[in-house]
Amino acid sequence: MKKAILFGLLSLTFLSFGQTPEDIIEKINAKLATVKDYTVNAHIDANIPMIQIMPSKAKIYFKQKDKFKIESKGITILPKQGFTELNTFLSDKSKYTAVFGDSLEIRGVDTRLINIIPNSSSGEIILAKIWVDQKNSVIMRSQVTTQSNGTVKTDYKYGAQLSFGLPSELKFEIDVKKFKMPKSVAADINKTSTDKKKTKSKPKSKGIITITLTDYVVNAGLNDSFFKEKKSK
Repeated sequence: MKKAILFGLLSLTFLSFGQTPEDIIEKINAKLATVKDYTVNAHIDANIPMIQIMPSKAKIYFKQKDKFKIESKGITILPKQGFTELNTFLSDKSKYTAVFGDSLEIRGVDTRLINIIPNSSSGEIILAKIWVDQKNSVIMRSQVTTQSNGTVKTDYKYGAQLSFGLPSELKFEIDVKKFKMPKSVAADINKTSTDKKKTKSKPKSKGIITITLTDYVVNAGLNDSFFKEKKSK
């Protein structure tokens, strides 16, 4: 009976929109595949309960399909879910089943929810939801639940690099208790948590990390050796 209902819903959505969830994801992947590599400046503003982190600047480097490097002089908190992890996962359709959800307007843009259900329970991603702007083939919002970082919700904004599918701003909502912080930040949280036990106020469990991305340089031809870790002498 459940299979019959699921088949009916899938058939209805296919007829309504003329394309399957896999078709929509394929268009997103095709747009991102036009980016062989990029460099971008990042301004990171973290609002995490119980700790104070000054805004920081970083330079981010990426090369297909999953090479990622960040340079910063200060402490940076940078969730990978919005940069590489989700996109890499979506690029291999053998790893998941995609099912349509409801439509939703996000900041004036009509989006369609696609639920991403991994075909294996042993991977890092447990469940993902993406809200897609079908007109521009970009993700407007995602919600990814992982084994190691809990659930991370991300809102995407786009500017001059929309044609490549590269965002101009990412706003992450994280679960502070489950999200892996840099060791120095984690130490501050634990210390502050101990101090908070002296008071009756209940700390907030959600944190917000906003990353503004500017000055993209796309397809400049970054060498693979650039991403290799330098061995300490």
